[in-house]
Amino acid sequence: MAKFKILDLFSGAGGFSYGMEKNSDFETVIALDNDAKAGNTFKKNMSQAEVIVGDITNDETKKTIIKMAKDKGVNMIIGGPPCQGYSMKGKKLGLKDPRNFLFREYLNFVQELKPDVFVIENVKGLLLASNGWFKDEIVKAIGELGYVVDFGVLNASDFGVPQARERAIFICSKHNKVTLPKPTVKKTVTVRDAIGDLAYCESGEGEFEQEYIKPADSTYQRLMRKGSKRLYNHTASKHKQVAIDKLKMIPPEKGKEFLPEKMIGNQKFKTTWGRLKWDDVSPTIDTRFDAASNGTNNHPFLNRAITPREAARIQSFDDCFVFYGDKRSIGRQIGNAVPPLLAKAIADRIDEMLQLED
Repeated sequence: MAKFKILDLFSGAGGFSYGMEKNSDFETVIALDNDAKAGNTFKKNMSQAEVIVGDITNDETKKTIIKMAKDKGVNMIIGGPPCQGYSMKGKKLGLKDPRNFLFREYLNFVQELKPDVFVIENVKGLLLASNGWFKDEIVKAIGELGYVVDFGVLNASDFGVPQARERAIFICSKHNKVTLPKPTVKKTVTVRDAIGDLAYCESGEGEFEQEYIKPADSTYQRLMRKGSKRLYNHTASKHKQVAIDKLKMIPPEKGKEFLPEKMIGNQKFKTTWGRLKWDDVSPTIDTRFDAASNGTNNHPFLNRAITPREAARIQSFDDCFVFYGDKRSIGRQIGNAVPPLLAKAIADRIDEMLQLED
C-alpha cells in the first residue's frame, strides 16, 4: 500500500503525479484542475485518481475536496499555484495581494488537511523577485503552518530530462527537513537520445496512433518505450508553405540568422525559427512548441516544428502516457507540465528522508 497519498492541486495533465507514482510508495488519490481537457488526459492515464474539474476558489469545490481528502487519508499535497503578484507593486500586500489568491488557496488546503509533506513548484523567478522578498513571505507562511522547508532551483536536465528547464521547488515537511534531491545523472540526455527514433514525419504527417517505424537506439528511448506497444501523438503541425520555405533555408541545427532580412519580419527574439541541436539538451518546452516561428522548437533537420510526442519525450513523459484533446489543448498540457523524471527524483528524496509508517 502507498505510504504517501497525494492531493494534486493545479494538476494539469498530470506530469507531477505521474512522475511521483514512478515510486511505488506514492499514489495520487485526488487531482484538481479547472481545465476539463487536461483533467480528461489525467483520468485516462491515472484512472485510480478521483479527478475533479473545478475552480479552487469555489466554496463547494473546496468542501468536496477537503471531505474527500480526509476520507481517503491524504497525507501529501503537490502543486504549482500560479503566482502573478510578485512584482514590486505587489510587495506591500505580499500573500494578501489579490493576484496571489491561488497561492493562498493552496496554503489553505495545507492548513485544513495538515499533510505530512507538501511540495510547491513554480517558476524560478519567484525566488528572485523583489530581491527575494516574496520568497521570504512564502517561507514565513510555511513556517507559521508548522512546517520545515528546503527550497531552491532545480534544473530538469540534472535528473535525466533532455531539457534545460529550471524550476523553483519548495519541499515542506511536518517532521524532519527534507532536502532537495541531488542530480541523478552524470551525463545529460540529449535531443538525439530523446527523439532520434522519431525523425521521419514531415509537416502535416503522422497519426494519433501508429506503429513504431524505427527501432530505439538509445537507453533513454528504450526507457520511454517500455511497456508501450504503439506510438501516440506523433503528429506534425501542418505548416503554411511560407513557413516550410523558411525552414528549408535554415541548415540543420541552425537558426534564423540564415533567413534574409525581409523574411524575418517583426520577430525580434533571437530564438524564433531556431532548430534544436541533436547533441545538446532542448531549451525549455513551452505551450506553443508546435509553431515553427515560436522559438527554438523546430526539428534539428526536418522542415517542421516538433510533434506532441517529441515534446512529451523532451519533457520525460514515457510513450505509455497518451494526451487527449485538440492540438492547442495538448500543447498546453505538455508545455505546462512538471517533467515526470524531475517529479520522480523529488518523490525518491522524500521517500528516503521521511520514514513514515505504512
